[in-house]
Amino acid sequence: MLRFSKKLIEGTVSCAPGPPDVERLSTSKRVSVEIGSRAVPLFPSHPIMGSKNSPWTGLILERHHHGTVAIPEHDHVTFCLHLQTSRTAALDWHSSGKTGHVTSGAGNLIFLVPGTRDSLLWHGDSQRIVASIDPLLMRDSAEQIGLRSLCDFETCWSFEDKQLAHLLTEMDREMASSWAMGSLYGDLLSMSLSIALIRKYGRLSSVSVPVRGGLSRPRLKQVRDYIDENLHRDLRLKDLAALAGLSVFHFARSFRESSGLTPYHYIVQRRVDRAKSLLLKPEWTIEQVASAAGFSGGSQFSRIFRQTTGVTPSTWRRTT
Repeated sequence: MLRFSKKLIEGTVSCAPGPPDVERLSTSKRVSVEIGSRAVPLFPSHPIMGSKNSPWTGLILERHHHGTVAIPEHDHVTFCLHLQTSRTAALDWHSSGKTGHVTSGAGNLIFLVPGTRDSLLWHGDSQRIVASIDPLLMRDSAEQIGLRSLCDFETCWSFEDKQLAHLLTEMDREMASSWAMGSLYGDLLSMSLSIALIRKYGRLSSVSVPVRGGLSRPRLKQVRDYIDENLHRDLRLKDLAALAGLSVFHFARSFRESSGLTPYHYIVQRRVDRAKSLLLKPEWTIEQVASAAGFSGGSQFSRIFRQTTGVTPSTWRRTT
């Protein structure tokens, strides 16, 4: 785990998993904190963009642009990860009886853990992507990688991590495109973010032996047949993993070892192949081909088809 300066770290909170029947946190569509017994949005202003219609479960994403703003004392009940995307901004924070001052720029992150109580004062304009991650999603992700429990994390008021920044930026891009790449891609991003946080910033214990090796030939064929039969549907990673009898994490890794492609890229390849066969039918419109091949719309279909083949669907149809 990375070590942070004492000036940037405040306290440690236990994140041991609760009982299996514990209920999920509120399905509120805003990044929220608690003041007293009330759940309120972290930022008083509305986000520029939010993940109301996202494919994610247990994860909320917002993009904010705010000026000088004071946020009164509040409690975090989820993991909260900020990525600053704008120029330099200053932040005063107060937590656990201590006060700190941070001056950060584009690419800087803040990581707040459940149980953190703090108040904030941002000085000047700042733009940021903010993710709220349900502790139960983190626990599920820990189980996916073979951990028996999810232990401690530390709050950090300023740090850099290119992998986390890339994942949040990609999630923001997907949000801006109304999740044009589909639910399965969204599943992979959500899983990658939570596992990266666990592996880099969690104090892990009781690690079990991970599953290694690819899928058996019969199981790989079963998954591939299912994909071909359901290309027109919004396929989910958890459904493919259940079919293979594996966790989501181990399925994604095993499928790649067996096929040489991630589940997402394999499905894209199969959808492009399906689209090519349908484009040979002149009576089919581009929109009809896109829908039948499982693309969310004509624009997504054209973009991915061109990325894969080097030409647009219309050009491919005209020259084939």
